Amino acid sequence: MYRTALIVAGGKGLRMGSELPKQFLPIGGKPVLMHTLEAFHRFDKRMQLILVLPREQQGFWRELCEMHRFNIRHEIADGGETRFHSVKNGLALINGIGGMVGVHDGVRPFVSQEVIARCFREAAVRKAVIPVIDVVETVRHLTGSGSETVNRNDYKLVQTPQVFDVDLLRRAYEQEFTPLFTDDASVVEAMGVPVHLVEGNRENIKITTPFDLKVASALL
Repeated sequence: MYRTALIVAGGKGLRMGSELPKQFLPIGGKPVLMHTLEAFHRFDKRMQLILVLPREQQGFWRELCEMHRFNIRHEIADGGETRFHSVKNGLALINGIGGMVGVHDGVRPFVSQEVIARCFREAAVRKAVIPVIDVVETVRHLTGSGSETVNRNDYKLVQTPQVFDVDLLRRAYEQEFTPLFTDDASVVEAMGVPVHLVEGNRENIKITTPFDLKVASALL
């Protein structure tokens, strides 16, 4: 079955406190984003890789690829005003019809091969699959008068790649944008399609702060 990985990298590095967008920050001697693309290339060297980047960052990315002799084949789509619009632009570059597409955060370089395989395998049957991990800390819900403890077993932390039947995701992204669309699963669910959960890996962190960068260096 034809597979695509759509890597979304539109960060500006504001929470990182850096002028360099977080997807370009180095870990292990090369940009975070290269590690992410390599993870999907290792999983399936034949899969189509689409990188979604703001247009103003694309020239710099090409310079980085030359500098690091990064030659994994990929296509580049323009980032949009929101993540929703970025994914929609990326979907337009998918070759042909049919198959599966995994949408992944560019700053999650430590997704395991097992999780990628699990997501694509389950999505081939269930059409819409996302990886999640357990909540291990105590969770409190803010109320009008204060806060209250909730049962953490009722909640999961969501990761990527979120993997879908390509035609299903294309139809989902024909909907009008709403701020309630926080990820691809929420877009698909808005059509009344159920999203199924599979086990993620705890190392699959999203690098957004200086602390995350230190953790990433340690993991690498």
